Amino acid sequence: MRLILFLILFSTSLISTGQGSLKIAKLKYNGGGDWYANKTALPNLIAFCNKELGMNLNTEEAIAEAGSPDLFDYPYLYMTGHGNVVFSTDEASNLRNYLVGGGFLHIDDNYGLDKFVRIELKKIFPELELIEVPFTHAIYYQKFNFPNGLPKIHEHDGKPAQGFGLFYEGRLVVFYSFESDLGNGWEDKRIHNDPEEKRQQALKMGANILAYCFTSN
Repeated sequence: MRLILFLILFSTSLISTGQGSLKIAKLKYNGGGDWYANKTALPNLIAFCNKELGMNLNTEEAIAEAGSPDLFDYPYLYMTGHGNVVFSTDEASNLRNYLVGGGFLHIDDNYGLDKFVRIELKKIFPELELIEVPFTHAIYYQKFNFPNGLPKIHEHDGKPAQGFGLFYEGRLVVFYSFESDLGNGWEDKRIHNDPEEKRQQALKMGANILAYCFTSN
């Protein structure tokens, strides 16, 4: 089912853009939170994946609204921010259909998103619980190995970086990077002048997430 939808999504995207490359998108949501944060993050991750993994991703990120049918044009959605997020009933239903049908949502807490997004995820999957993704999961072992789970890029509260997930019928449909700040590690150096080792860890983990999204079924 996932493979069929995956092919439909990409063929539709290629026809609509007229380009021989795939697009990924940042999720735009309501509630007042800064969904638009980390403006240079996805372009830098895309460039890294194209170079290191031989992907053929469009170099520009798209923007997809939570309630729009455009969600189905993108196999990977990136959601970030520091503040409030609210999904309407229709938006939650649209996101559920997207995820059940084969889509993938990566939520990257940019510090402050956690208490809001957990409530909203219950609107999408009331029957599911966020659980910590085990360190043995394939998402940590694509091209790059992370045997200890998510890397810690930025320090906030002294908490360890954790990867949480929602599993629908055994498939990881939502991956939630918490207390890690992967997106900040993807940003331009002029924005977050992190040590190069940290930036590489963030980019490699991001590449793993995209690789997993594209190959899991």
